[in-house]
Amino acid sequence: GSYDYAWHPAPRRQYIINLDAGVKITASDGEAREIGAGEVILVEDTTGKGHLSKSANNQMRHSIFVPIE
Repeated sequence: GSYDYAWHPAPRRQYIINLDAGVKITASDGEAREIGAGEVILVEDTTGKGHLSKSANNQMRHSIFVPIE
């Protein structure tokens, strides 16, 4: 199934590793980019509006979350 999460901050500084599908991330400044399968991103927006997360190509993704602190 697909997903489309409303604005949310990251719960902690962490790396997110997409295993099998992509995700479209929209930052609070409006910049949007697609993070593909196999890519690693660092999320640090732990305060404020946060970001939007939407499935890419209506695919459910599985990810590994690696907290930094």
